Amino acid sequence: MWISGKAKKRIAAIEEQLPEAIDLIVRSLRVGHPLAAALAMAGDELPDPLGTELALISDEISYGRDAGEALADFAERIDLQDLRFLSIAVMIQQRSGGNLAEILDGLSKVVRARFKLFRRVRAMTAEAKWSGIFLSGFPIGAMIMIQLLKPDYYDVAKEHPLFMPLAVVVFGFLLVNVIYMRKMTDIKI
Repeated sequence: MWISGKAKKRIAAIEEQLPEAIDLIVRSLRVGHPLAAALAMAGDELPDPLGTELALISDEISYGRDAGEALADFAERIDLQDLRFLSIAVMIQQRSGGNLAEILDGLSKVVRARFKLFRRVRAMTAEAKWSGIFLSGFPIGAMIMIQLLKPDYYDVAKEHPLFMPLAVVVFGFLLVNVIYMRKMTDIKI
């Protein structure tokens, strides 16, 4: 779980740095630098993790690897849709020509708008997520508090033959509640 958390933080940092990186690449391309040099400059300017990755991609391109392939492999390794868009834009430009700076400028705007929308959705679903956590945890917390404050409170109910089957049903409903609340608030953009 610790490694998974670190990986998610790294991916989130890359996703947050991507629009700025694309803007740096666009500026370098407009000045007249080739794509490998533009990636290297963006790699030098940006902090880790995206800066390091762009510098590695620039080195791969300098040693003869196709730019589209290098970006596509990076996109697959990180598993970000916006990076896939970047690699596809570079591949299409290499095959058909055109102004890569203009294409990437448009992509930067799309990535920023998408990121902004994602933040809005996350803010709007935050209340529902915390409500779900509260509604799922309150019955268990109340039961623990009752047990701590008055340990003999459930003694009469425990003797009933339906106590265990009903307790299992209640915990089953709590589990279904947790799963359902997570599904409701997990919105993909």
